[in-house]
Amino acid sequence: MIKFNYYIETDRLVIRPLEREDYTPWITEFENRFPSQHKYDEGKIDMSVCTKDWFGDLVDNHQRMALDDKVYVFGIFRKEDNTHIGSIDFSTIMREDFQWARFGYSIHNQFWRQGYAKEAVKAAIILAFEKLNFHRIEAHINLDNTPSVRLAESVGMQFECIRKGFIYEFDEWTDHLIYYINSNSTFGI
Repeated sequence: MIKFNYYIETDRLVIRPLEREDYTPWITEFENRFPSQHKYDEGKIDMSVCTKDWFGDLVDNHQRMALDDKVYVFGIFRKEDNTHIGSIDFSTIMREDFQWARFGYSIHNQFWRQGYAKEAVKAAIILAFEKLNFHRIEAHINLDNTPSVRLAESVGMQFECIRKGFIYEFDEWTDHLIYYINSNSTFGI
């Protein structure tokens, strides 16, 4: 079977697709989350449905989506002990003359303020340009999500615009800040 297995390493991290063997580090860090720290932090969530079989299906689904060039989901793991720190995903918006993707990032809140998010996002952007062949990557950020804005700016993403009524969430169409970076950008990376 063909398997999607692109990855990238930093000094402290490995950013790679989840594998079935990652169940224990993955579930452990979800269970170790602190209570929610702000509006955009899920904090502790009910993981009772997340059995080993459920996780295997999740890994298989991630593989199918990557092989179909729809969504690429990467786990973020600490090199020294294989601790699951969080995840990064890239969703293909358009290929052909655009090579355009949206990306998102999530770090378990027990690992905040340790530089993991910036380290992982910088590396993942490089992977997206060099391996996934995207030219433009966008982050769609809620107007009041200051930590996410700071992270996007810290890795060299540039503010482009506010898209009005852009994403349906919280039972309404919400405005989002659009930050972008191109493969030929010289800032940040």
